[in-house]
Parts: sequence; structure tokens; C-alpha cells
Amino acid sequence: MTQQRAAPWTQKPVARLAASLVALAFTPLNAAAQIQPTLMAQVGSALGQVAQRVENVGKQIVGIPDAAELLGDERPVALLQVFTKRIVVRSEPSSSARGIGEFFKGQLVDAFEEKDGWYRVRIQGSLLGGSVGWVQQTQGDYGDMALGLFAPRVFPHNPLLDPQTDSSLRPSTTATAGSVPESVPRAIPGRAQSVPPRDIAIPVIDPSQVPPPQPNLPRETVSVPDRWRIMQSLGFKFPIYDPYNQNPIKADLPVLRDVLGPDWFFNLNAISDTLYEERRFPVPVPPVTSTKPGQTSIFGGGDQSIFAQNLIVSLSLIKGNTTFRPPDYEFRLVPVFNYTDVRVQEDRLLKISPTSGTERKEGFVGIQEAFADIHLRNVSDRYDFDSLRVGIQPFISDFRGFLFQDLPIGVRLFGNRDNNRTQYNLGYFKRIEKDTNSGLNDIRQPLRDDDFLVANLYRQDFPVVGFTSQVSYIHNRNHENDGRYFDANGFQVRPASIGDQKPFAYHVDYFGFSGDGHFGRTNITTSTYYATGKVERDPIAQRELDISAWFHATEVSRDFDWMRVRGSFLYASGDKDPFDGKAEGFDAIFENPQFAGADTSFWIRQNIPLVGGGGVALSGRNGVLPSLRSSKEQGQSNFVNPGLLLLGIGADLDVLPELRIVSNLNKLQFEDTTVLGVLRQQRPPSRDIGYDASVGFQYRPFFTQNVVVNGSIARLFPGDGYKDLFGADNAKRPYSLLFNVLLTF
Repeated sequence: MTQQRAAPWTQKPVARLAASLVALAFTPLNAAAQIQPTLMAQVGSALGQVAQRVENVGKQIVGIPDAAELLGDERPVALLQVFTKRIVVRSEPSSSARGIGEFFKGQLVDAFEEKDGWYRVRIQGSLLGGSVGWVQQTQGDYGDMALGLFAPRVFPHNPLLDPQTDSSLRPSTTATAGSVPESVPRAIPGRAQSVPPRDIAIPVIDPSQVPPPQPNLPRETVSVPDRWRIMQSLGFKFPIYDPYNQNPIKADLPVLRDVLGPDWFFNLNAISDTLYEERRFPVPVPPVTSTKPGQTSIFGGGDQSIFAQNLIVSLSLIKGNTTFRPPDYEFRLVPVFNYTDVRVQEDRLLKISPTSGTERKEGFVGIQEAFADIHLRNVSDRYDFDSLRVGIQPFISDFRGFLFQDLPIGVRLFGNRDNNRTQYNLGYFKRIEKDTNSGLNDIRQPLRDDDFLVANLYRQDFPVVGFTSQVSYIHNRNHENDGRYFDANGFQVRPASIGDQKPFAYHVDYFGFSGDGHFGRTNITTSTYYATGKVERDPIAQRELDISAWFHATEVSRDFDWMRVRGSFLYASGDKDPFDGKAEGFDAIFENPQFAGADTSFWIRQNIPLVGGGGVALSGRNGVLPSLRSSKEQGQSNFVNPGLLLLGIGADLDVLPELRIVSNLNKLQFEDTTVLGVLRQQRPPSRDIGYDASVGFQYRPFFTQNVVVNGSIARLFPGDGYKDLFGADNAKRPYSLLFNVLLTF
């Protein structure tokens, strides 16, 4: 008779126990009483086997060797911990030997032998070799060592039978710390030499307690839709108008997942910029009619007022997790809605028409940004990257905007290296025609034939820690020599109304060095540029000119508790002879300097006209250079100008956490006034422009940038050169008063 074999599942004690319990449920009570002792024995046996399995698994998880290994003669000589991402286990102590396994970051491994930087270890269940392999001590990812070396773990003689408890595995109270051979080195990051490891004994972990987390083991987690909706799952809800808490329109939550896919975010920023300004400086009287009949002077009433309201809306669509790395894609559109109300005392200051009056109220919508940013690649695990940006985008040539700061259209390749210590920009840009009265980009007009190439490189902590150095090269090519251009108010802006007023072209190369940072407690910002190139036909010299001009600016400051004291120096070379074939006056492409008071300074803020010297200004609005342009926004660079010397002092006083007082005093003078004498057909005036004094404040009532109130008052105390140009009577009390409110959402 053939003997039937039991089913495989009945050979397992837990399965036999389950079958017995099921059978017991259908057994009469008197029979069940007789079966109970047998069943209890089965229960005890099964629970014992389950406990044994749990104990063995727990020991494997925490890295406790088997009893047979501990009872043998060989004990670990060192404890290794993997510091690098992964390390390969070789069959022999050679880098060319076959790989039979690997360990991962954070894993603890017992080493049983050391040989020339190789350690013999044990691995479990390798399909490519035995249970013994070798790992090598090498340099890690960031200059440290790949393996951490510690004293070997200490176990009791018999870890499965502790005499104190007779049942469970406990840390040893009598074992001594294991010794590590002196040949085992231990590397400390930042030190060239190795030091012997500390004699640290790691106790045995009680497997009956919750084991410590292992970095190479999976974790149990609770499933949620995504990491951004954890707060919603906890019941937190915030209104859409709250920018301080989780908000889908502030890039806090992904949007349009069904349409765009995961990890797309939308960011909305809105800024209300309200400006009121009063000012006084010399202006010309109209050539045909005047609001003051019988007036014989060429200078008219110079009092003016400006009200400007800008609403800036920034719309960004971003893909990627930008917490630790650059976005994969970004699409941005920034329209600006402008309204201006300007009032003056003389006709034909605002428009060329003699019937235009003394007031101008206009609105305009400009597109200040419209670009696509594409993340090309990451080049390191610290997210050093290369990105490409195409479209209308902001660009600043240096730390303070001395050479160029605007929003042109172009292509820019940018990125960083060496853990963001090195940054670079490569770009090609074309300038966009500006709206005459608002200064915003006017995309309705054709692009200007004025473009430039940019290549710059930044290096942080060079030459000292805390200081960033920048080298740059910019080539500016202007070929706007095909005719005259008149602005929206009817005034000629290209070429400027000086000399023979014939259109001209130029190309110029700028070589620059800039720096920003601190040397000890002293803060320093500096920029130096050399300009070289050619002007095809200058309207003043009426011939070709070779450009050779210099620029330098430095600001030094130091903090004393709540006060910062500043010193400023600026030099822009001037042209000594307009007819010698050289253009030695420095001019920028589109300056917007944050220097020596910036908006609070009278000289930098105002565009003072050169009355009687053509339709040009001594300096453009928000510009420091006396470049004699018709318009900073729509005119061309002019390298035949008087140049400038500026020496200033200032202080920033944080009198309250929400209130800052800013004060500046600048001494101004021309570098050479020969060209001014030629344009005014008089002897060259004195070089002395005068003193520019200003004081302003910035108030943030909520200690944030959401509400910012700015105000300033500036006064120019004229020097002999200013009086020579405008007369002593007309040069009296030039001033500017500014009040500005910024509201940001």
C-alpha cells in the first residue's frame, strides 16, 4: 500500500496550528476537553518557533552575527560604516577583482582583516561569489573617506543565553572594548594626516526594543496624494488672498495636474508702485511762444511735478521642485500698467506742438518680461547647472548697474560650477524701443538696431573669503545710421540735436572687472571698465573717432551697530578735444546706478537739460554720467562728453527695525569741459558742478517688503561750473522732492 505524503502546508507548525483551531471549532464539547492538552502543546511549540524567527530577523537587521560566528576563533578587528553612496565588494583585495556585492551609505559592516587599505568582510547570499569579500578605503564624494573606521563591536560570550535573563539577548555588562590594530587609519575631513580611531565599544542592541532606523532600509509611510497636500489632509484651509500661508497662486501647491502633469506651479506677484515728485532745475523757454510774454531770458520757469502709477503683474508657470534645485522649466510674463500726470511751467517742454500746453496725462501698457527658461542639465549632485533663457528678460552687467541694467530681448546661457562658487553668463541681446513717457518696453515698435554680446564670469570667495569677483566682456554694436528718429512727443532723439545732426553708427568693446563683498569688517563694491572701439562719424567732430575711455567706481562702507557709514568715489574720463580724432569720454549702454544715493540724489535722479547747447541733457534720468544724450532711453551713446568726478560720503541709520534714514553728500565736478564750451560757443566753463546733498527714509510698517514707504529730499548747491552754464540767478535752489509707496502681493 502506497503511503500518502502530507500536504506541504501541513508541515509548517503555524499552518498545523491553524488547522487544529478550525477543527476544534466544529468538535463537540466533551471531545474538545480531551483534545485541549494536545492543542496547548502545539500552540506553545508554534509560538516558540515564531519568536525564534523574529529574533533571528531582528539580529540580521541590526547587524548581530550568528552564534556560530561568535563562538568561533575569529572576531572582528574593526567596525566600518559606509560614508559614500555605495561601495563595491570585491572577491580579492584588488580593484581589478570581480565584484560580488555592494554596501550602501550608512550601512555598518564588521571587518575581520586589514591588508594595505583593504578590509575583509562577510556578505550574505551573493550569487557572484562566496560569503567573504574585500572592500577598499578610498576618497569619498566630498574629499572625506569612503569608510568610517571604529572600534569593533563587543558581544557577550554567548549572545543567545544571557545568565541574567536566561532567555533574551542583552548588552554585555562584563565585556571589554575590542582593540583595533594600529595599522587601521582613521581620516578626519580637513586634515592631511590620519589619526588612530577612538576606542569606542558599541553595545549590542536589544532586539526586543524598537531598533534604530537604518538608512539603507525602507521605511513604513502613510500614503498621501502628494507632499504639498499634507496640510489640507490635516484640515488646514487658507483663503486665496492670503500670501503668507499655503496658496496655489503663490507656487505653494501644484496646479493643472490633469492637463500639465505633476510638479507644475503657478506664481502670481502684483506690485503697486505710486510716485509723486516735485523738482526744480533750469529749462529753456519755447522758441516761438511763451507763457511769460516779454521775457528776454532763454531760461524759463523750472518748477515741475510728476505723478506716476505703475501696476506690475508677474505671472510665472514653473515646473520642478525648486526647494533644492533650479526649476526644470519656467515661463514668465510681466505686463506693467502705467499712468502719468506731468505738469510744468513752460510750453513745448512736454510735446513739440506749441498748443500742447503745460500738462500731459497719458497711460501705457508695457511688457517688461516675457521669457522661457529651460533647465538643460545638472552637472553635480549639488545641483550645479546649465540653463537657457530666451525672450524679454532682466539683465544687469555688474553689481550696481553702471554699464547696463534693463530688460532687453535676447538669448542667455547661464549656470554655475563648483558648488555655486563659479557662475557664468553668455548672452546676445537686442534693445527694445521704449515708450517715451513711461520708459517701458514698447513691443509695438520694431526692435532697435542696437545689440550687444555678453560674456562674464563670477567667482565667489576670491581673492578672499566673503568677496565675489567678476570679469566681463561686452560688445555693443549700434547701426542706427539709416535716418532720424522722433519720439512720441515729436522731439528728435536719434541722432541727438548737436553738431551737424547726421545719423551715425558705432561699435565699442567694454572690458570690465567688478567686485562685491567684504575684507574683514569693511564692505567694498567696485567696478572698472575700459571702452575701446570706433564711431563711424561723430556729429560734433564730423569725422571718424577712435574710442578710448575709462570708468571706475568704488564704495567702501563699515557697520557700527545700527549705523553704516559709506564713502563713494567715481571717475569717468572726459574728452579733452572733440576734434583730435579720439573719443575719450566714457559712456554706458543703459546705466541705472545704485550708487552714491541713487534715487535720492538730485544729480542722479534728474535729467538736467543743457540749455543753449542743443537738445541734449547733461545727464539722463537715473544716470550719473554727463553723456550729453538726447534721451537715456531712446538716444545713442556719446563718447564725446565732459566726464565726471564724484566724491561722496553717506550714512544709513536703522533708527527703528522698521525705519531707515539715508543721507548722502556728494562733491561733483566735470573731468574736462572743453566739449561744453564748443556746444555753448563760449569759453569752457568751470569744472565745479557743486555739492549734492540728500536725505531720505524707508519705512516698512509690517517689517516686510509688502508695504514700503520711501521719501527723500535733495538739494544741489551750485558750483561755478553750474552757474557758468545756467547763470547765477537761474541756478538758485535746484531741488527734488520724492514720495513713493510700494504695495506687494
